[in-house]
Amino acid sequence: MTVAFVHTVTSLAPVFGALAEELLPDEEIFHVVDESLLGVTRKVGGLTPTTRRRVLGHLESAAEAGANVVVVTCSSIGPAVEASREFVSVPVVRIDEPMADEAVRLGRRVGVLATLPTTLEPTADLVARRGAAEVRSQLCDGAFDALAAGDREGHDELVREGLRRLAGEVDVVVLAQASMARVTDALPEEERPVPILSSPRLGMEHVARLVQARG
Repeated sequence: MTVAFVHTVTSLAPVFGALAEELLPDEEIFHVVDESLLGVTRKVGGLTPTTRRRVLGHLESAAEAGANVVVVTCSSIGPAVEASREFVSVPVVRIDEPMADEAVRLGRRVGVLATLPTTLEPTADLVARRGAAEVRSQLCDGAFDALAAGDREGHDELVREGLRRLAGEVDVVVLAQASMARVTDALPEEERPVPILSSPRLGMEHVARLVQARG
């Protein structure tokens, strides 16, 4: 079985590669990285028709290259992924869907934390469509730019600050971007008043079950 990953951030390839080694040790994997998809989406503030076509093209190309499952790790292009599924011959996983389902299972009030507005809206929409009674959103303004500039500590502090504000208002918090996961992984228990969910592991556990069921 072969699993392909489509990323819009280069640094996520090793993150998901490590998870694949752990959870899919017997499967072949390959990565497709196109940072311009996120770059254009950020620049114009949303998905353009051209970006949607390019997302579909990457998914079709991955399937033609031999992928039995394609995993898309960027939430900002999530709506394009959903729209493309019926045109792709293999299962396509939006990495944040299992996280959204788990959040709805854990609580009625779900907080969505993001470092990009283009990710905040599609993730909040996904959580609402998956059945959350109430969704509260929080943007960590400036965090993504700090990370892009190499200021990991600045990014991490802005994410922690956003978590502190949001956690007191909800039953569970979801992190809208896979790149935020390492911040909460290092948090002590006293800074986790509610469950904090991130997409990489939950999504990959879902992929592992899907691969097992298919083969």
